[in-house]
Amino acid sequence: MRRTLAVIALALIAVAAAAQGYPNKPIRLVVPYPPGGGTDALGRIMAERLADRLGVAVVVANVPGGSGTVGSEQVRRAEPDGYTLLFNASLFLLGKHVVKSTPYDPLEDFTALGRVGQAPLLIIASNKVEATTLTDLVKAVRANPAGFNMAISGMGSAGHLGTLEFMRLTGVNLQGIPYKGTAPALADVMGGSVQLMIDSATVLLPQTRGGRVRGIAITGTSRSKVNPDVPTTAEAGMPELTIASWYGVWGPKGLPPAITSRIATAIAEGVKQPEFSARIDAAGIVPGYLDPAAFVEFMRADLTKGVNLLKAANFQPE
Repeated sequence: MRRTLAVIALALIAVAAAAQGYPNKPIRLVVPYPPGGGTDALGRIMAERLADRLGVAVVVANVPGGSGTVGSEQVRRAEPDGYTLLFNASLFLLGKHVVKSTPYDPLEDFTALGRVGQAPLLIIASNKVEATTLTDLVKAVRANPAGFNMAISGMGSAGHLGTLEFMRLTGVNLQGIPYKGTAPALADVMGGSVQLMIDSATVLLPQTRGGRVRGIAITGTSRSKVNPDVPTTAEAGMPELTIASWYGVWGPKGLPPAITSRIATAIAEGVKQPEFSARIDAAGIVPGYLDPAAFVEFMRADLTKGVNLLKAANFQPE
């Protein structure tokens, strides 16, 4: 028993020593989606803030596939030493409810480090669509459902949930076309081969300002500074559509408390910096830090809402 206790004591000393010296080399921040999407854009801004607060390089690694499960699984399997972290969106939370083969439980198999912010969703239409208001769009969709399909950037994403809610509220089932990220989905809407899309305003709003797609309505409580001409869903006649995307940072399960605290503090400090707020505000994201404990409680409540939406739509995981 004395020998066992000695081994445990040495292990604890080693962990404590590693935590005290953390970080002393570059950190890999995995974004489980292709470059160019909203999660990627915010992840890169967060990486800069973390590098500034932690004093080491934070390198973004895009690892797309499986609705975000491929990159997330890499982080789950990584050593819990704080040098491999995950930056993900609300899609991450639904796990097996979206992809049957998901090998992890987002709440049990990762260490929550902090929520960074939230982004309202945006309803956009191809410029080939004649409707310019939400009222006119709903009329057109109800009159000719076969003439419309909807791009989905990721199954289980906030945009997917928003799409399901949009169809529920309009009473029309439209064809949903799944993509591996926002960027390829948006490209097809801009090209006109897909008529509609609901996704994070982070990437979509600048495209509406540039006239490459038509902004129909935003799910936020107020209009965005990026394109104030786009009305809120409440103003446009669909106040029930209020779903938003959110973003956070996780580490592998078993991160030492000292390292967890160090990273969480760096996230909190980074989010509070005026430069961070200005940059994400310009992208249509609302800063909103939650510490690890509050983040876990937030996720539990949000998971319940998401699962209920999927069940109501009779959605079956792939």
